[in-house]
Amino acid sequence: MAEEIKVIVFTLAQEEYGIEVDKVRTIERMVPITRVPKTPVFVKGVINLRGIVIPVIDLRGRFGLVEAEQTENSRIIIVAANDLEVGFIVDSANDVMDVMSDAIENPPEVLGGIKAKYISGVAKIGESRLLILLNLVEVLSRSEIIQLEQFGE
Repeated sequence: MAEEIKVIVFTLAQEEYGIEVDKVRTIERMVPITRVPKTPVFVKGVINLRGIVIPVIDLRGRFGLVEAEQTENSRIIIVAANDLEVGFIVDSANDVMDVMSDAIENPPEVLGGIKAKYISGVAKIGESRLLILLNLVEVLSRSEIIQLEQFGE
């Protein structure tokens, strides 16, 4: 029997993506980000969120997409990945959606230029809508996680 999975739906470059709700701590409006030297280009810096220093990553940059100006719809999704809280900058965070597990297919080898390793699956919603589900463990490599953990110390 298929089970329901709750996901947060967000957009990047007009594509819809999903992260499982239980991995999301909070969704925040854009706040000033403090740049940190000698970090990868897609690491935008750190924010102070209620007394906790959280590294922030631009998912567009991480996926090799063209960077865009931030708008009033831009959000920072705070997620928990490998005992580390990280903020992902997204174009917008729209919705919470129930996805049936039997509607999720394995990712194809190449998906719109984004490496398939970053994707845990593709959910078919209705007749013509696809939702790309992120594999948070792969979005950050082990060395990047170690580097980001040092920000919080």
